[in-house]
Amino acid sequence: MRTVPPVPKNPSFDGILRQYQRSWGQQMRRALLLLGLVLISFFTVELLNLERMVAGIPAIFKLLREMLPPDFSRFPQWIEPIFDTLAMSIAGTAMAIALSLPLCLLAARNTTPHPIAFHTARMLLNITRAVPELILGMILVAAVGFGKLPGTLALGLHSVGMVGKFFAEAIELSDQAPVEAARSVGATGPQVIFHAVLPQVLPQMADVTFYRWEYNLRASMVLGAVGAGGIGLEIISALRILQYQQVSALLIVVLGMVTLVDSLSNYLRQDFVK
Repeated sequence: MRTVPPVPKNPSFDGILRQYQRSWGQQMRRALLLLGLVLISFFTVELLNLERMVAGIPAIFKLLREMLPPDFSRFPQWIEPIFDTLAMSIAGTAMAIALSLPLCLLAARNTTPHPIAFHTARMLLNITRAVPELILGMILVAAVGFGKLPGTLALGLHSVGMVGKFFAEAIELSDQAPVEAARSVGATGPQVIFHAVLPQVLPQMADVTFYRWEYNLRASMVLGAVGAGGIGLEIISALRILQYQQVSALLIVVLGMVTLVDSLSNYLRQDFVK
């Protein structure tokens, strides 16, 4: 009887299979580690304490009943804080962009003039990003007093870290072909940046700018808790005197502001990208 010879193994296929199995095993270990960290966090913050959460449901419904109907009787007094909040978000974002542009060029590996400048710029971005705007607001209120100025400074300084980081990453991911072409015809360093680098990353910079404006609008309301002015101060004041109907009215106003800014930023973003 004739025997069939064994099929020779393909060493390249076996290598690919072993590499895939190792990669799959590493991904599973990382996923299990991440899942373990999430579960530990859930237990730490008592998010899985269903008894406590269920016990709080009646209090939530009681508070919602006390917030209805919304009381808009003080709306004329809220107009100025509304414009203050908008002005704080715009001025803080503009301040952040102005400070981030030179820092992001120093913090990007392909545009920084020296490693010392690179590490210094990265350190400054990390420092401004590490301190929350609420803490900055408290410090600046103590330094320059209550009002819109400390809130605007807190928004601008904190935003520098995030905006500068995103700008620098966009610059590092830019295509190097236009840069090499500009250098081949004798363009100077600033000319390369303005004519070969920035035109590539301007759409990403616009996205980050408008997103940060939306974030700063919401953050400016939180800064009202430390006396930094704006509509947030009105919300905190109403909460302190237990005027929950005014709080619900203020939250509706805030929702309208956020929706308006979101629509406006989307419109400007599309127009800018074109």
